Amino acid sequence: METTVYSPSFLVKGELFEFKSPKIMSIINITPDSFFDGDANVDLSARLHQIEHALEEGADFLDLGAQSTRPGAERISAEEELQRLLPVLEATVLRFPEARISVDTFYSAVAKESVLRGADMINDISAGSIDANMFSTVAELQVPYVLMHMQGEPQTMQASPEYKNCSNEVFQFLAQKVRFLRSLGVKDLMIDLGFGFGKRLEDNYELLENMDLFHALSCPILTGLSRKSMINKVLKTKAEEALNGSTALHMKALNKGAQMLRVHDTKEAKECILLHQQFKNA
Repeated sequence: METTVYSPSFLVKGELFEFKSPKIMSIINITPDSFFDGDANVDLSARLHQIEHALEEGADFLDLGAQSTRPGAERISAEEELQRLLPVLEATVLRFPEARISVDTFYSAVAKESVLRGADMINDISAGSIDANMFSTVAELQVPYVLMHMQGEPQTMQASPEYKNCSNEVFQFLAQKVRFLRSLGVKDLMIDLGFGFGKRLEDNYELLENMDLFHALSCPILTGLSRKSMINKVLKTKAEEALNGSTALHMKALNKGAQMLRVHDTKEAKECILLHQQFKNA
């Protein structure tokens, strides 16, 4: 059954960015140890070619991340994160001035410096739980903010996640955070249920099935399913082999009202959205 959702808009680069149809956030990993395609040693020219390719294939946002958040990843400092991030961010702003750029960080210092250097959105996997200054910083910056549910931290989140009612607990967590951010004057919020972040296999699929319930929070929903272990554990595949499984779950998420897909494979995600829109218009 198709889920009908409202069409909110964000202010990005001084213009309204509307969610009349689902959008694509393309993952740009600037890390040496991402679970799929990270490599901090890729030269800047090759990185810009990757970004250009994503934009040509239909990316609505680029999500630049310089801190690995795969299960068990070792945390680096804000300073090291900025050393990895800023050369790519600054070159992207210069080369592609119309590109909408999100920065994937849980550090308020990285968020602030990134926006000052041209970033348009902050994507925080911790929803302000790691850095207590993040919410006040986002309120000061007045840029769109993605808050995600995660049980624990990347180093420990998959050790022994446990829920009595996963969907309810994630909903209550996000609802509380949204209310607080609204009280601080943060206008443009997007929620992410946190697939694979402190979740058991059954938790991930329960959340996906119940994702339409989260529209009650009146925030667009970003969905990160691309090439994750929740696919590989079922299909007995590796991340490199999980494109087909990613597309299948993307269509499920779109049927549940996802308004942005965070993906490694931009072209295939774009095709998925176009086919989904054709069904809607039939």
